[in-house]
Amino acid sequence: MILEKQHRVLVQGITGRQGRFWTERMQECGTQIVAGVNPKRAGETCCDVPVFASARAAVDEVGPIDVSVMFIPPAAALGAAIDAIEGGVRMIVVLTEHIPSQDVMRIHAAARQYGTRIIGPNTAGIVTPGQAFAGIMPAFNGRIFQPGDVGVISRSGSLGTLICLNLVNAGLGQSAFLGVGGDPMLGTTTAQAFQALDADVRTNAIVIVGEIGGAMEEQAAEAVERSSKPVVSFITGRASPPGKKMGHAGAIVMGNQGSYHSKRSSLEAAGARVVDTPGEIAVALQDAIATLHA
Repeated sequence: MILEKQHRVLVQGITGRQGRFWTERMQECGTQIVAGVNPKRAGETCCDVPVFASARAAVDEVGPIDVSVMFIPPAAALGAAIDAIEGGVRMIVVLTEHIPSQDVMRIHAAARQYGTRIIGPNTAGIVTPGQAFAGIMPAFNGRIFQPGDVGVISRSGSLGTLICLNLVNAGLGQSAFLGVGGDPMLGTTTAQAFQALDADVRTNAIVIVGEIGGAMEEQAAEAVERSSKPVVSFITGRASPPGKKMGHAGAIVMGNQGSYHSKRSSLEAAGARVVDTPGEIAVALQDAIATLHA
């Protein structure tokens, strides 16, 4: 789940305006992109890598692929994801939002069958500063991402970017950023992302950026309780009225389930420090680390 510079990356939709732009940014940051996919442009090159008609054709030609990044519109996302899954790609970063629910369920079912990790849908991607990134996060901006030992998990790309900026401004860097995505049916949960960072030897502290809706933060609290690493969290949506959808498709509260109070109390009971504003995260993190080593 944590991207490294040796991982071989495929870009589905590489020849589009966004695909080409972000492929160039990923290459600048060290991402090892080995091929792209566009059925209409097969046989060409783009961003100095060969373009194939399918993910399976790319694997047959260039060898095993660790990660695929999808710059694919919603109506074509199912076919592109199945192509990568059946081609043996180990992890797919699904940037696409507004994929039909039935298509998302079919993607997840195929991924379980083939043992493929899905990040997303509706994710901004994953970043390992100083090594590589996959997605649309500004990993190339040194004011936002710097190598360090703080792991960051976020459902929101924009809010995750703000948190990473605040960390760097405070003299802290990131071991990894994991954008789990804003879809109501995610392939990777906050708890699973937390477990990956908890097991990562380069990560010494973890930030959870959550939001109202669903139960991912409550479920992650169980993993937080078992961890010995300092954890700081910010949950957005404190002032949202119950029963009203806010922002991401998954951000809807039904009764007390998924409420701000439920998430905050669960994380605090597990030992995490939950702050009121994003600007407090770095100070709370420094304090938590100092307390741990006192």
